[in-house]
Amino acid sequence: MSTETAPSCRPDKGKARANDVEPTENTPLLASGSLSSRDTSVEHVNPRAARQRLFSQLLTVFLISLSLCVLLFVLLAVIAFSYRSHASQIPPEEILERALVVEGPDRVDVLNASTTDGVWLMVHGRVGLDAGCVVGVNRDDGDGILKDWWKSFGRWGIRRLDRVNVNLSPIEVSPRAHPDIVLATISTPPIEVPLTADPPRRESSWLTPVQIPVRIQPTKDVASLLHFIRESWKIGFVSVQATVAHTVVHGGRLGDSGWRSHFVLSHSNVRPVVNMKIPSVPGLPPPGHNNAPPSFSDLVTLQSFNIVSADDSIFIEANATAINPIPWHLEFSSPPLPFVIALPSPSNSSPEVPSVPIASVRSHPFALTHPNISLTISGAVLPLEQSASRALSNFMGKYVSGHEADIQITTPLVPGMVINTIFPAPNPKPEILRNVSITNMKITPTGTTMVASGTVHALVVLPRGINVGVNASRVFPDVLVYDGPVSLPGSNDSDSDVTPHNPPPEQPLPDPLPPRAFAHIRPEDWLPALSEKVDGPEDAGSAVAVSAHIDDVPLQVLPGREREFSNFVSKVIFGTQGALAGVQGVAAVAVRVNGLPFANGHDGEMELTGLPFEGSVRIGKKSMWPLPMD
Repeated sequence: MSTETAPSCRPDKGKARANDVEPTENTPLLASGSLSSRDTSVEHVNPRAARQRLFSQLLTVFLISLSLCVLLFVLLAVIAFSYRSHASQIPPEEILERALVVEGPDRVDVLNASTTDGVWLMVHGRVGLDAGCVVGVNRDDGDGILKDWWKSFGRWGIRRLDRVNVNLSPIEVSPRAHPDIVLATISTPPIEVPLTADPPRRESSWLTPVQIPVRIQPTKDVASLLHFIRESWKIGFVSVQATVAHTVVHGGRLGDSGWRSHFVLSHSNVRPVVNMKIPSVPGLPPPGHNNAPPSFSDLVTLQSFNIVSADDSIFIEANATAINPIPWHLEFSSPPLPFVIALPSPSNSSPEVPSVPIASVRSHPFALTHPNISLTISGAVLPLEQSASRALSNFMGKYVSGHEADIQITTPLVPGMVINTIFPAPNPKPEILRNVSITNMKITPTGTTMVASGTVHALVVLPRGINVGVNASRVFPDVLVYDGPVSLPGSNDSDSDVTPHNPPPEQPLPDPLPPRAFAHIRPEDWLPALSEKVDGPEDAGSAVAVSAHIDDVPLQVLPGREREFSNFVSKVIFGTQGALAGVQGVAAVAVRVNGLPFANGHDGEMELTGLPFEGSVRIGKKSMWPLPMD
């Protein structure tokens, strides 16, 4: 250290400071004074200049970073604009066809159904949008390094965007052949659609489960809707066009206000087309080949029903099965759905009243089962006008005679739609009149004619499932009398319409006449009757015992059967036990149903016509006035 500060390191000019002395052991190692001052002046740095240099360096770094950011932002904007421009130029119909993948629905729940709001469904399915296909960034084996880098940047952007939300105006569904006819209007809230870049080609694991509420409002032009269904079944395809007036696509989730929301695409007058083959359903005629669609009775089968009188009304419950045309994988649940059952008005009634509403029913909640769906329906008879009595009489008359009866089904969910179908005939044919007999029968001459008197007894048994209180107030028999038991059936069925309180129209005699039939008894008017409730057979409905008195009703000998009549009279007069006469015919019974809710407050009367019966009566000597034997 002394060599650095020794005076000998400087030039000797012959002069020296007065205090320069030789160093001693007490001399400091570091000299102070002028040497110390000189060193300090050399090493001192100006603070202002240092700050200027630091600021300059920071400014340079900032400007370089800003330039790089601006360049990167411009590059990103150019790339985003390029992809966005590419996406906006693709027709939305092509996006729906090529890029949108929908699987399902896997489950459909009916949330609500009303006349004014239509039907609300919750549709469960899986959906995904191959956004890489839309903007053209999916991998391709022929891509070069630069193009692959460009596409990878696009795929990164899709992953960052993640999803879009789509806002659709109401969708009008029309037949493709007649786009001006609207079959239904479908509305949905805004829908989130997940985006995927370069999804797997042969699997659906990339699809996202979704739940979408959907409202369907069917058209009020029911005729066009039914025509479309019939024509679609005949050709075997459903071909419809959906028209969307406005579509707006926003980036990100619903309500997102970040950078994703600035990604916006809009389209107008979008018209995708949907073509779907109608699958074959076991038990139904195959669609296509110009085949007619199945009728309602082909789809739904009535299993059982129960009609009961209670609380001054009549309640109905029925069980039915319906063929399930829905694929196995689809789950479906439905709340109660309303229906109205009506009867066609009689043929000669006012054309302004095409049908008579009879009952209001609801289906119980149900789910899909295979191969058939089990349905339970319950409801009550509606308040009826007095004019409904005739429609009820025609319906019940056909049913108890073993014939199908026409009914109509409507629902307030589709106003104006009327399903014409049949109420199936009972199997086996019900035997309404049983144990028919005539007591105290007398045949007497009155002038040139013969008259019969006596008391008719019968058991009126309603078909199984009809458990209502009844009171038979009138009967009208139309009888053929046989010499001996009835051996061959006659023509006992009648489908004629009956005007209440008027006698049924006279039916023609069987041609040819049955063997051993010799007389015809038909009163001029209804016969007053008395009835009493009794226990009927276990396999039937309500039962009442009915009796009616015949008083001097003309007995007409059948044409060409005078000899048979004389033989029968001979048996009565000369036989020790009289003669057995068989009776066979068709009767009408007027019944009042307890609790049938007629609007005027009185129980209505139904006439059950065309009821076949057979019986017998033994006639002795005391039952006949002496008669000529020729």
